[in-house]
Amino acid sequence: MADDPLACPDFLAERRYAYGKAAEDDGHWRAAADMFEQALERAPDWPPAAFALGEAREKLGDEDGAAAAFRAVQTADPSDSLGASARLALLEGARPDALPAAYVARLFDGYAPRFDAHLKEALAYRGPALIAAALDEASRAAVVRNAVVDRVGCPQRGRRQFTSALDIGCGTGLMGEVIRDKVGQLTGIDLSPRMVAEARARSVYDDLVVSEALAFLQSSASGAFDLILAADAFCYFGDLTRLFTACRRALRKAGLLAFSVEAFEGEGFRLKTTMRFAHAPAYVETGARGAGLEPLVMKAASTRREAGSDAPGLVCVLAP
Repeated sequence: MADDPLACPDFLAERRYAYGKAAEDDGHWRAAADMFEQALERAPDWPPAAFALGEAREKLGDEDGAAAAFRAVQTADPSDSLGASARLALLEGARPDALPAAYVARLFDGYAPRFDAHLKEALAYRGPALIAAALDEASRAAVVRNAVVDRVGCPQRGRRQFTSALDIGCGTGLMGEVIRDKVGQLTGIDLSPRMVAEARARSVYDDLVVSEALAFLQSSASGAFDLILAADAFCYFGDLTRLFTACRRALRKAGLLAFSVEAFEGEGFRLKTTMRFAHAPAYVETGARGAGLEPLVMKAASTRREAGSDAPGLVCVLAP
């Protein structure tokens, strides 16, 4: 219990929780809520039961009761590995700056064994390929803009090679696999230890680190990378301001930042019911320019399917 805040301290509470989950699976939300309440009578500080009760009450239209349950989860588990703060924000119409790091790490630790198959087969994921294509397009623009020449004085032809690259939210290594032949030193970072283990088995990275993105960038040397990648990683951040600033600092003068985000028609950013953030194109552009990054490529592109349809998105390449 001391090592795992989500572990159940009581056998009978765990049984009632299991009954509640079975009722939930059948759509019997009142019965489910009753079972979760009974579980909490025996284990008052057990986060999974409180979280499940919040979900059941929300389904029953009891928003105040759901909010109280989600607050109880936060009290019992201050790291918020179940993402209760985000669920509470959705209920109250608030806009958090990011999802809890512990929640993202736990989510992807559980997702790691089936990650590749699910993304490719169920979600038709194509983020890395779209980012690689945008990089080729941006590299040609950057070559012209910076008047880069090769050893014999001729302009390069867009197949730019990068000395040192960072793959933020590297996951199992799908982005790294696509970009490997263009990079000298490739570093991957991810919050999930199990994702990093899967990426290590792929053998495409020179270095892999379990780390939160902003903390890693802020601890990196200024100008450490000439390429920073984030394929489907910035959707776990709402406010991109500090990320853009940290990326700008970590990039060399002629470096590139390439990433994908989910997009929506509106202003700023918003947390979706999928527990991912979407960003307005104008917000991304304004935030980039405010951090000293110029958009070389910013185009509408869907990196995945969601509920049977292409999820609106943007693929962007920025340069200092």
